[in-house]
Amino acid sequence: MNSILATAVEAARTAGAFILDGSSRIDSLDIEQKSLHDYVSEIDRESEKLITSLVKERFPDHQILGEEYGVTEGHSDFKWIIDPLDGTTNFLRGIAHYAVSIAIAEEGQIRYGVIYDPVKQELFTASRGEGAFLNDKRLSVSGIEKFDGALLATGVPFSGKLLAEVGSFSNAMEALLAQHTSGIRRLGSAALDLAYVAAGRYDGYWEASLKPWDIAGGILLVEEAGGLVADFKGNENYLESGDIVAATPAVFGPMSECVKKSYVR
Repeated sequence: MNSILATAVEAARTAGAFILDGSSRIDSLDIEQKSLHDYVSEIDRESEKLITSLVKERFPDHQILGEEYGVTEGHSDFKWIIDPLDGTTNFLRGIAHYAVSIAIAEEGQIRYGVIYDPVKQELFTASRGEGAFLNDKRLSVSGIEKFDGALLATGVPFSGKLLAEVGSFSNAMEALLAQHTSGIRRLGSAALDLAYVAAGRYDGYWEASLKPWDIAGGILLVEEAGGLVADFKGNENYLESGDIVAATPAVFGPMSECVKKSYVR
């Protein structure tokens, strides 16, 4: 295994073990509200510190972008994009659906992706050009042959400026759910939504106004598993815009058209 990917895997597992240990003492945690309905705990912060420390020990010149502490400067072409606990609200409520997400980009292109679910002990990994894997088993997006009947996932706008997206989101839900899908799931972790598309558990996923650390780790997983990823305009500007559609090839085109018509940009 490449040394960078091996470090990302080790960091994700280390942080995941710490998070899982913290799940037994949620009532005693220090929790802060970052914005409306958006929370951060000492577990999020310490998880990011654990990951950052290991990365800097192995690759001191690499830059790091983390959700909780922002940018740690470096002088190489490599940039780590870290969500130390994706699904914080689930974690704080005792809902066992959350993950550590790590992506490594080189000169702006994502080269490696790691998503680790410590509860289920599911490790999703991808290397550009080398495929995507779940616990060493190669992944492939679902083999669904048409849009009708697809199972999709999304995230519901819930805080701050995201509430301005409610109308567009409702339009997309009506267009997709009423006319095409067999169901739409909202489980509370963008990273795992993307990993599940890569694993063939979902046929497609969309969400608006996300942050780079929410989706960077999962984008390469979907692509390397044979899926397609774009922003709402059909471009590759998802890390900047935060708008993303990811799906199996048969679902991607018609799903993207529904989402594009629903959202006003």
